[in-house]
Amino acid sequence: MDGIHDLGGKQGFGRVRYAPEAPVFHADWEKRANALYALAVRHGLFNMDEYRHAIERMEPRHYLAAGYYERSLTGLATLCVEKGVVTREELERLSGGTFPLAEPLGPGRGNAPDRTRFAPGDRVRVKDDYVPGHVRMPAYIRGKTGVVVAETPAYPFPDAHAHRVKATDEPTYDVRFRAEDLWPNSADPADVHAGVFQSYLEPG
Repeated sequence: MDGIHDLGGKQGFGRVRYAPEAPVFHADWEKRANALYALAVRHGLFNMDEYRHAIERMEPRHYLAAGYYERSLTGLATLCVEKGVVTREELERLSGGTFPLAEPLGPGRGNAPDRTRFAPGDRVRVKDDYVPGHVRMPAYIRGKTGVVVAETPAYPFPDAHAHRVKATDEPTYDVRFRAEDLWPNSADPADVHAGVFQSYLEPG
């Protein structure tokens, strides 16, 4: 889905603020939220793709205004409600007010039926797909051409895994793109690498 979360490669946001000595947590509730979502994944309540997509489904203004752990807590709470662990009314009673949740889950999709196996050195093109549900293809590489550098072991296809849709595990390919091809007339010469699932690629 083309949501507010997909900010990779977007312009106009200024420099990324980076503080090497910044603490991981700024408050005790952040530690608890982080521990709860990790515990839920470990016990199989939901998988990482479901968790990522729950955050992607946040209302855009809420997403932009929320910090990292508030987004994590919103995704966790949304999935707990959807899976019947707790109700929204219970959350609001415990919190003493409105408890915002993510938007409803939409449809997912299975693997591409015509997947191609690639090898290092192959030229590939990222499909120009627009997906309503979860997708692990950053928008800035959509429709772009690059070169395969390596292949990773197979992993659950995220477009299906986030929606509990049956699918075959598939590899990702480390694809090298030229920055000048990704952002014509707006980038210095450089190589950009992205891990791209097999279903997102076609021969280039």
